[in-house]
Amino acid sequence: MVPYLDVQHLSKSFGALELFSDISFSIGEGQKVGLIAKNGTGKSTLLSILSGKEGYDAGDIVFRRDLKVGFLEQTPRFDPAESVLDACFNHQGEAEKVLKAKQVLTQLKIRDLQQPMGQLSGGQQKRVALANVLLTEPDLLILDEPTNHLDLEMIEWLEGYLGHSSRTLLMVTHDRFFLDRVCSVILELDDHTVYTYRGNYAYYLEKRQERIDNKRAEIARANNLFRTELEWMRRMPQARGHKARYREEAFYELEKVAKQRIEERQLRLKASNVYIGSKIFECQYISKRYDDTVIMKDFYYNFARFEKMGIVGSNGTGKSTFVKMLLGQVQPDEGSIVVGDTVRFGYFSQEGLQFDEQQKVIDVVRDIAEYVDLGGGRKLSATQLLQYFLFTPDQQYNYVYKLSGGERRKLYLCTVLMQNPNFLVLDEPTNDLDIVTLQILEEYLQDFPGCVIVVSHDRYFMDKVVDHLLVFHGQGDIQDFPGNYTQYRAYSRAEGAKAASDTAPKEEKSRKHQAVGGDSNPAKRKLSYKEKRELEQLEREIEALEEEQRRLENALCGGTTSVEEITAMSKRLPQLKEELDEKSMRWLELSEVGC
Repeated sequence: MVPYLDVQHLSKSFGALELFSDISFSIGEGQKVGLIAKNGTGKSTLLSILSGKEGYDAGDIVFRRDLKVGFLEQTPRFDPAESVLDACFNHQGEAEKVLKAKQVLTQLKIRDLQQPMGQLSGGQQKRVALANVLLTEPDLLILDEPTNHLDLEMIEWLEGYLGHSSRTLLMVTHDRFFLDRVCSVILELDDHTVYTYRGNYAYYLEKRQERIDNKRAEIARANNLFRTELEWMRRMPQARGHKARYREEAFYELEKVAKQRIEERQLRLKASNVYIGSKIFECQYISKRYDDTVIMKDFYYNFARFEKMGIVGSNGTGKSTFVKMLLGQVQPDEGSIVVGDTVRFGYFSQEGLQFDEQQKVIDVVRDIAEYVDLGGGRKLSATQLLQYFLFTPDQQYNYVYKLSGGERRKLYLCTVLMQNPNFLVLDEPTNDLDIVTLQILEEYLQDFPGCVIVVSHDRYFMDKVVDHLLVFHGQGDIQDFPGNYTQYRAYSRAEGAKAASDTAPKEEKSRKHQAVGGDSNPAKRKLSYKEKRELEQLEREIEALEEEQRRLENALCGGTTSVEEITAMSKRLPQLKEELDEKSMRWLELSEVGC
């Protein structure tokens, strides 16, 4: 494999804060690498260093000669006066490039190519920046949170685009479905160093747990030996021979291992003191529109006690507007929303909270409350809540201005939870949060004894938290679906296949009608001989493809596969999925005819 990037002994600190020290890794041609780390440990800084936008303290970064690198920043900046098309690239009048730009921007729902960048929202600007980095066709793509501000349709398009591309990729993302389906190598930045896992996200989870278990066992052995050696150190006279001095030096090395700590949360945070009455809220035939855009039309919904609802849909279909109407921040044009007397909302918005930069983290939370009553005589202090969400004691007494973007979002989340609400409304809570924090939040919401509404494009998060969905299709079309996001996608595909099989050409329908003498209930068509053979063949092919898929997934998780084989397998898996979807849809069409 041709090495594209080689990083050796890289170190970076900000004053007394050490982000990483003496880290080394490499990326080869065609590899798709995901970088995982907790907020504030240097993910975005590392990407900025590799893209040449930030310096470093020590080490070497070597790119292959003449390598073209494209970098998507987490918060891109543009000249507000330049047009969308000019912001993408200097097309120099080349028709093919302009056409390609239009295709990519249309997929990302940016349609006015002459609109000044200053008129676009932050999310739209991020999408233009993504289009820019894709259109410049670099050899190595470095992407910082590429799925932020994308709706589900765009995320699935980008997933397919990157999955089928042979381009080399290094990215940071909180979207675990995206990570699992696109990346074949995971780099974990943890405890100031880098660990490499040669597999997808599922493989990483398995091997990371093995690493932690092995480290835990090593620390336990070191602690047992340390107690013995400590006793020897206390007994021994000050004058020691050469062997004693060697043993003394070994003791201090052993002490370093024994005093290591693996950060763990021993208990899930469960509140039992949250009361909410039987009356939650009722949407009484509400309507809302902005000019020609219909958000809701005569919408009725009675929210039940302890519901955990997910809201999904494309950008601009009214998800956030619905949430703001529920909270009383926006009024419906018609109808009303009646909220129960016992409901106490806790709202986590996309915009976030404006903090006093000179305030300490702990004081931000204590200004809301000193503690939360969990019931049963248990109380959760502000310090304990922050520690539960991975703010160390040192970080709690840091000033807000020192926090990273992800840490600020996490602090904002803590301020919402510290209000002790019984109804949580979370609008895009996963943006900028690290994967470890997302896992903690998922557990919290699973155990939360009140009501929850989550607006999110994070498919993995939705599957973990919600029990049913409101799907916003646009122009007031809202579907209530009894299941999680994965179940909804399976249902949608099946419905799409059924609709396709039902839309036969009119001439064919007319011929069938004539064949049965104009009967209003024509006999059901049977499969032809050729279609029967095709159905049998499809069953064999689907079985073979599923077996190949299982074999590749097992091989990727086996730990014995070479880098070249992993790369080839990672390219093959998305192709397999596409073939399976296509053949399964055709099988469904034929099997319905033969029923």
